[in-house]
Amino acid sequence: MVMSVASPRKGTAARERAFQRKARDFFKSGDKGGGGNFRRKRSSPEFGDDDFDEDEDCMELVQIGAERTKNVLILMSDTGGGHRASAEAIRDAFRLEFGDEYRIFVKDVWKEYTGWPLNNMEKSYKFLVKHVQLWNVAFHSTSPRWIHSLYLAAIAAYYAKEVEAGLMEYKPDIIISVHPLMQHVPLWVLKWQNLQKKVVFVTVITDLNTCHPTWFHPGVNRCYCPSQEVAKRALLDGLTESQTRVFGLPIRPSFARAVLSKDELRKEFGMDPNLPAVLLMGGAEGMGPVKKTAKALGESLFDQELGKPIGQLIIVCGRNKALASTLESEEWKIPVKVRGFETQMEKWMGACDCIITKAGPGTISEALIRGLPIILNDYIPGQEKGNVPYVVDNGAGVFTRSPKETARIVAEWFTTKMEELKKMSENALKLAQPEAVFDIVKDIHELASQRGPLASIPYELTSSFSSLI
Repeated sequence: MVMSVASPRKGTAARERAFQRKARDFFKSGDKGGGGNFRRKRSSPEFGDDDFDEDEDCMELVQIGAERTKNVLILMSDTGGGHRASAEAIRDAFRLEFGDEYRIFVKDVWKEYTGWPLNNMEKSYKFLVKHVQLWNVAFHSTSPRWIHSLYLAAIAAYYAKEVEAGLMEYKPDIIISVHPLMQHVPLWVLKWQNLQKKVVFVTVITDLNTCHPTWFHPGVNRCYCPSQEVAKRALLDGLTESQTRVFGLPIRPSFARAVLSKDELRKEFGMDPNLPAVLLMGGAEGMGPVKKTAKALGESLFDQELGKPIGQLIIVCGRNKALASTLESEEWKIPVKVRGFETQMEKWMGACDCIITKAGPGTISEALIRGLPIILNDYIPGQEKGNVPYVVDNGAGVFTRSPKETARIVAEWFTTKMEELKKMSENALKLAQPEAVFDIVKDIHELASQRGPLASIPYELTSSFSSLI
């Protein structure tokens, strides 16, 4: 994924091109043992033939000089949807704030460059979270520093060359990690290559309240925390106050800055303009007690005495087509809309009055921005457990695993406890941090601007870790 690929300036004078080529050739010939002969390990969809004027080394064409497009490498993994969502939000914010000043790459270095078990983390994670007790054991057993330090050191020893190739393919000026396992090994590679003063390295934590200790590394230039609780944990794990910033969770700009009218959205979606609406989420995979909760809501939101509905229901089933098909075939006494995988969540949230979801940090942050009271019906042990008190203690929602209890709460919010619903909506808006992603990219830009002369040294002059071993 590339924000933009800037080709060398077409107006560069011939003598300037000649000088740059001569300089490049000079550095290559003078550093035979270094990284001058490095080539990309594999082809990449980010680069096409039209992106370069002359040859593969064109990426270095403007390395010597004050003004050039900076490369930003965002490290993520699809172990849960939140990491990619945060990476794409950061990419889009860079595009809006700085245009072609930065060239952005969103990559899973483990999956693309290493072997087992790192290249299989996505499947392993999905298996573990389906068997939550296994994930709970894995999360807490690897929390002690001496344990995760050992296995990360083993990974570094075994896959250092591959990780180096993955990083150096993009010659980054800035590396942004949005995954807890993307700090230690990349930072070791930068240290081995003596690139710590050239490359800005930051961590953007995507867990809202409870997070694994591997998120924290004292070698980062900045650690962006979504909450004060995470920032306190960062300080306990060896980071300084100057390294930490509390801006919130990065949410995609199209969501954070959307200006929406509930009446217009309901008209667009064919919803009842007068009935209050509840949004029932099953996540990207349509997991959890969605079917049971939907049926319970179908009963509780229908007034038997008046013989009419007191609310309407929107169900998002994600990629679970079987669930969507089952719910569509149901006979409902209230207005119900069943959706699959949605790309317009900002609109559906904007059209509703409250939301039912598991305690995923991204969905919680989006709901807060829309001012939706939240009913949390489940959480993944470990990183999501702390999200429950984050919502409940701040008066923005409640927690229950019971579908019947969930349905009862919604029915009360829509009838006898409308003031409670209104108050929770106000609390949600107070807790929201819609500008978080913009605050993060602006601070990263400032960090990059403060880099000294070493930041302009071409990668041709840096030593390769592979030459050391």
